[in-house]
Amino acid sequence: MSPRLPRDTSGAELAKLLAAFGYVVTRQKGSHLRLTTQEGGEHHVTVPNHDSLRAGTLHGVLKDVAEHAGVTRDVVAEKLFG
Repeated sequence: MSPRLPRDTSGAELAKLLAAFGYVVTRQKGSHLRLTTQEGGEHHVTVPNHDSLRAGTLHGVLKDVAEHAGVTRDVVAEKLFG
């Protein structure tokens, strides 16, 4: 069973946590942050810079990061939220 994701994660918080996978904020347009990593090849994810991310949005970002890193979403969630 997958670990429960926190319900109160903000976009800025998630951007900081994703540094564990080499992501850095490369631009901001309106209320969205674009994060890029060079680890394992260049990869971008877009994160809404909202106070509280919706569960589906958080799930989608983690899934995208996991696919690029070649691991499961649960591994990413565990590393970020332990």
